[in-house]
Amino acid sequence: MKGNNFFLDTNIFVYAFDPDHQAKRTKAIQLIKQALDQQKGILSTQVISEFFNVVLRKIKPPMRSEDCISLLEKMFLPLCEVIVSPETIKQALIIEQETQYSYYDSLIVASAIEGHCHILYSEDFQDGQVIRNLKIANPF
Repeated sequence: MKGNNFFLDTNIFVYAFDPDHQAKRTKAIQLIKQALDQQKGILSTQVISEFFNVVLRKIKPPMRSEDCISLLEKMFLPLCEVIVSPETIKQALIIEQETQYSYYDSLIVASAIEGHCHILYSEDFQDGQVIRNLKIANPF
């Protein structure tokens, strides 16, 4: 297990492929490059599923399946450290009670904690908040 890990939420990856938000795209690409180069950034299977749902169904034009497979192999698999398990789900339900976050947001937090991360990069949470020693940071 890596030390001093940081967790990348789905929106980081979505912005990396969003030409309409250039400043966010640039920052997102920097974080992903840092995650891959330093082997400190991680994500969960949930992040992969959410990303592919967005790029295959919600953006126009949708990403091609061949490109998704390439991204899976080159970018997502090297970073995927947390496989969502029944225990991850249980922790997410407890975090949901504690924080009042949605279930899916709580699952992101639970996955980051399970991955021994010290920072969760996301724009979906309160910047600077700390949950069980996990600091939330909005990189944008």
